[in-house]
Amino acid sequence: MIDKWDGPKRASGNQESLYYARRKNCTSCKCPREAHDVCHEEWVSVRSRLGLKGDESALPVGFDPRKKGLAWAPPGLPAHKVEEYFSMLPEISVPRLGTPGERYRDRQLAIQLPKQDLATAYCRHLNPKRASSADDFMAARNEIALDIGNVQEVLECDIDCGACHAPLEYGSLAVSASKLDLLYHPRCFRCSECKELLVDLAYCVHYDTLFCERHYAEQLKPRCAACDELIFSGEYTKAMNKDWHSGHFCCWQCDESLTGQRYVLRDEHPYCIKCYESVFANGCEECNKIIGIDSKDLSYKDKHWHEACFLCNRCRVSLVDKQFGSKVDKIYCGNCYDAQFASRCDGCGEIFRAGTKKMEYKTRQWHEKCFCCVVCKNPIGTKSFIPREQEIYCAGCYEDKFATRCVKCNKIITSGGVTYKNEPWHRDCFTCSNCNNSLAGQRFTSRDDKPYCADCFGELFAKRCTACSKPITGIGGTRFISFEDRHWHNDCFICAGCKTSLVGRGFITDNEDIICPECAKMKLM
Repeated sequence: MIDKWDGPKRASGNQESLYYARRKNCTSCKCPREAHDVCHEEWVSVRSRLGLKGDESALPVGFDPRKKGLAWAPPGLPAHKVEEYFSMLPEISVPRLGTPGERYRDRQLAIQLPKQDLATAYCRHLNPKRASSADDFMAARNEIALDIGNVQEVLECDIDCGACHAPLEYGSLAVSASKLDLLYHPRCFRCSECKELLVDLAYCVHYDTLFCERHYAEQLKPRCAACDELIFSGEYTKAMNKDWHSGHFCCWQCDESLTGQRYVLRDEHPYCIKCYESVFANGCEECNKIIGIDSKDLSYKDKHWHEACFLCNRCRVSLVDKQFGSKVDKIYCGNCYDAQFASRCDGCGEIFRAGTKKMEYKTRQWHEKCFCCVVCKNPIGTKSFIPREQEIYCAGCYEDKFATRCVKCNKIITSGGVTYKNEPWHRDCFTCSNCNNSLAGQRFTSRDDKPYCADCFGELFAKRCTACSKPITGIGGTRFISFEDRHWHNDCFICAGCKTSLVGRGFITDNEDIICPECAKMKLM
């Protein structure tokens, strides 16, 4: 508990450790003391904690804040007004027992009202010669600046809040600061420095401005960043933009004084040179010694070297500000690395020197300038490329050399082509040689290696039926009959007299007509 926190002692001999006496940090986690739970049992009230004269306003008979589930309540208010008051504050500021609000109040009591500010009995590092100065300071503060606010109803109109200057509603609750003769909204009664609500309404006034006791005192006296006590001595140390008792500016690790000594900051904490090097400094890969703060630390792949130890593993030449290569956790100068480990370019056959950019594809590798198209010789870099056998082509050259081209227009066929007589065509290019209509997906035939649609082929080249004069194309399996250089569709080969089909029957010619035997007999009678 913070207000009873004396800090453990070191086990060595009977000498009390200054480590814990000087610091306001926990020995285990090193977090600020106010982050821990806080106990205030030795004070029955904030007024007694502050050392103020006089009694607090008497609470209504029978009112006990703890019976109402509260760690504290404004004195002098009935229970229903207490609830009204707390309803005007953020929930975290309501000190209900067993809630974050109670723990928040405990922390603010330790922060805003540090007991070493309130009585010299709690000052561990006060020089006895300065005790009278501390007593005078505390007495003057209590008399001039320190007081406890009072919660009361607003009984007048046209009164503004002393902080936000907004009107106070008639009949509402407000906090009265008698040293300023002002009223405040409960949510506005805050320290002007830390902006926190003033815990248990305790406040100080400095130049007509509200402060918590901590920040009031710091307006007038420096505060030691180590022990958190006010400094009444004229001699003290300023470091890291903070104030320290002489001797309290110490190494965060060993607690030895850093006053007049060199130190190193790490995570906002000071360390002596010895502790910093033992805790944080890296070990050299070459000599296995610590790389101190006065040495340059050279690193590569989580390994560290002294500047003088950063040498080629083979020829021992310095690699500082030079290109180098790494192999099996060892470092080498460019020449030694090339001689032992360098691979060769599949383009020019030369080795890859240390630090040279390498282009790789599958099991092959090239210098950046050698990774180029076999046709146009332009470097490919990060552009797309197409491998073919052992050659590398850029997309344009590959298309020019290997892409399928239409036999008619000689342009590349990217999709949807047609093959005719083992040659590729665009669908739009594969057309009838006569009418130029597309033949893709249509019936067609050819003559003299030229494609024709069925209609054009019939019109241009097919035999014509003697009966109907239409072409006999043969497409689709159409059968026809020929006789003495004359031709008929099967359906058109009929008797000129009775119109019966003569397919497969005997017939007789009658000048240009053909007739069946029966019609021939009838004609002779």
